[in-house]
Amino acid sequence: MNWPVTQPKEIPLSNIARRRFIQLSAAAAAGCFVHPGSEAQAQELPRITEDDPVGAALKYTHDASTVDPALRTQPAAEQSCINCAQLQGDEGDEWRPCAIFIGKLVNVNGWCSVWVPKP
Repeated sequence: MNWPVTQPKEIPLSNIARRRFIQLSAAAAAGCFVHPGSEAQAQELPRITEDDPVGAALKYTHDASTVDPALRTQPAAEQSCINCAQLQGDEGDEWRPCAIFIGKLVNVNGWCSVWVPKP
């Protein structure tokens, strides 16, 4: 028995691209509802130590009152991490991130030679 051979209809490429785009868009939208994302989990950064190579090079100390006054550009009482422009993080935390010591926490009562007054 001879079956008639039919040629498949040619589908214009523009229709395929449009159809594929709609399929992918629908899948992406569904994925947003299934997994809306998670809040970033803040990991506790390590505290800098006074013998840290970068800290030692910048004369970092956890206690600003122990710094030689000759190293300071302003009176001792006015220089500590708490009033430095480099200090980041939330008010009230004893250990906070610093723009100088990337990936480490500094003590708000600390000091280093890169101290800059807050504007």
